[in-house]
Formats: sequence, C-alpha cells, structure tokens
Amino acid sequence: MGKSTAASFLLKAGYPVIDTDDLARELVQPGQPALREIRAVFGDGVFVPDGSLDRIALAKIVFSSTPARHSLESILHPRIRELWLSQIERWRGSDLTVGFVVIPLLFETKAESHFDSILCVGCSAGQQWQRLSRRGWTPEQIKHRQAAQWTIEKKIAPSDFVVWTEGEPEVSNEQLRRIVSRL
Repeated sequence: MGKSTAASFLLKAGYPVIDTDDLARELVQPGQPALREIRAVFGDGVFVPDGSLDRIALAKIVFSSTPARHSLESILHPRIRELWLSQIERWRGSDLTVGFVVIPLLFETKAESHFDSILCVGCSAGQQWQRLSRRGWTPEQIKHRQAAQWTIEKKIAPSDFVVWTEGEPEVSNEQLRRIVSRL
C-alpha cells in the first residue's frame, strides 16, 4: 500500500530502514535453515530445479490455506523478529535518534510494543486492489492476501501517524517529511 515507496524515501533522506520483506528473502536463500524447514513442510513442489524457493508456487499454497500460511509464518516470523529486534537494540545502543522498521503484518504479529511510534502507510482497499492488479496478481490472489491481514481502517486506529498514499508520490513524501520532523 506504499510501504516500499515510503521506505525508499526515508533511505534517501538518510534514515536507517529495515524492511522485513528483505529479511524474509535473505532467510530463504539456498543453504539457510529456514529453507530446509520450508522444504520439509511444503515439499519439493515449491522449489525450482536449482534448489531455490519458488515464491510464486509457495504463495499460491499459503494464501489459499490458512493452516499452510500459519506453518510458513511459524518458520519465518520468529527468525525475522529476531533479526529486526537485534538491529533495534544496536540502534538504541548508539546515538541514533530515529530508525524505521517496515513490518507489513505489524499488528497481526503483535510486534507494535517494540516501537516508540507507529507510522501506518496506507491506501483504500480499492486502490490496493488496482495496484496489485497492475502487478499481475489475479483477483483470487488479491482476495486471499487481503483476507490474511487487518484492514487499513483497523491498522490506522492504533497508529500514531498515517501516510495516505493515494495521491502523487510527492504528497506522500511531504507527509513523511512532516512526520519525521516531529519524531
């Protein structure tokens, strides 16, 4: 809903950013223990011949089955959390005053208590649908992914700040500038 664009802006502005989607991609590289666990749970059908993860095949499985999604989350989420918590501790031990962690399922994973402030980046469900359609996602894939997370309205309520990303990127960037100046 605009998380990557917001993270890119913050990085360009000189702020440290951890993106948990990047951490997840690192954890499923060949040779990683999480990848072996994924193979044990989901089988060889979610791998390409060179041994790397077929993310599309795995997504089809986990976003069409809640138990499968929970299985994958139980493999990845604790490892991802350990990595970003470790980085936050390093930041808190330094003279860094502001850093950002991008967590798509922040509230769903009950991770919000680890942060001083919560910044929600969002757009309407209709806009989200359009953006995902432009990426080539099918209506079924979009429906399953939206069902796997809180609605934007539910995410906004406990957040300290909101960046609404339906306008031009410059508008969202200005919203971010104003919010960061208050932190």
